[in-house]
Amino acid sequence: MDTFVIVVFVLTYLGMAFGSVPGLKIDRTGIALVAVVALLLSGKVGVRAMGSSIDVPTLLLLFALMIVSAQFQLAGVYDSVATRVAGGSGSPRRLLALVIVAAGGLSAVLANDVVCFAMTPIVAEGIRRRGLDPRPYLLGLVGAANAGSAATLIGNPQNILIGQVGGLDFWDFLAACALPALASLVVVHVVIAWIWRAELDRTPAPPPPPATGHQLHRWQAIKGACALLGLALLFAAPLPREVGAMVIAGLLLASRKMSSREMIGSVDWHLLLLFACLFVVTGAFADTDLARQWVESLAENGLFPETLGAMLPLSLVASNSIGNVPAVMLILAVWHTPDPGALTGLALLSTLAGNFLLVGSMANIIVAERAASVGAKLSFGDFARAGIPLTLVTMAIAVAWLWLGGWMTW
Repeated sequence: MDTFVIVVFVLTYLGMAFGSVPGLKIDRTGIALVAVVALLLSGKVGVRAMGSSIDVPTLLLLFALMIVSAQFQLAGVYDSVATRVAGGSGSPRRLLALVIVAAGGLSAVLANDVVCFAMTPIVAEGIRRRGLDPRPYLLGLVGAANAGSAATLIGNPQNILIGQVGGLDFWDFLAACALPALASLVVVHVVIAWIWRAELDRTPAPPPPPATGHQLHRWQAIKGACALLGLALLFAAPLPREVGAMVIAGLLLASRKMSSREMIGSVDWHLLLLFACLFVVTGAFADTDLARQWVESLAENGLFPETLGAMLPLSLVASNSIGNVPAVMLILAVWHTPDPGALTGLALLSTLAGNFLLVGSMANIIVAERAASVGAKLSFGDFARAGIPLTLVTMAIAVAWLWLGGWMTW
């Protein structure tokens, strides 16, 4: 009987939607891990089957990219950029533009979750010292981080997964998604500047003296930049992407200045564990008769997200109910024959859909939690106020681009 597996699967994805369990201090990663334990204990999933259902190459690539990001973090790049942006001269709208350009640019080449984690408290405190409301700037930060990360296959976890599963070419993906991602950054600025115009009409106080605690280690930053260049070259070589990334990560760990313990400690192990556990849970569900019947029904009725008419609502609803990473993992678990164009559309649209509501992406949650830790409150309504219109506009642009470029049909 598949009933137990189906119940565990449903409860797991309800946990992904709500993010916690009432009365328990357990988060999404903990929920997914408990689900795997339940499957193991019941005998519905064996240890060997569990190992075979985990996409190790994807986890290796994600780990290696986190090491590259840790190089930038420990070199003080994120802190330095955030400090310079928050202390920039000019009008509030110019400050907002600086935040958007910095977050979007960094997120295109580094994981957007890490960019948000590092930049949020510094931007919040820096903007507040200028006598300004930090909320529109934080919304600009996360909106740009999501939009900018849509440009590349290494910008966010779901793109990394899609690229690995589909074997997508790094440069072809960039050609397909760079322009709509860039246009989305402009939309983020325009929408936030309009909706938060009252807060952005204030005159900022003079920039405070540079913070002494945020030192940029130039040589280590240069090493990080060289690592990114090396990644780009290796991605163009006939070498598995995860192998090339691990080579770069290994070279960075062999450092005379940076402690390997500190660099490995900067890896988001919670996210890696969440990925591994969701691979097991979705893999177990995909092997059930219900999943097979569901796939057959979707195929018979033409409901697979192979067209924009199906992909658009699916990306928007799934990303803002269970989150874009779990949504993508679930879709890929039952969609066995996607073409490269459809996978490109899934990556672009699921990422942009993450700006719709607070629960749409992990980056949103990270910004809200990190902002709260320094006294800057971002409510669900704050996110929705700007997120809903900017998401609808950016997704409309992306849909038009995918259709006109021939990547997907309507």
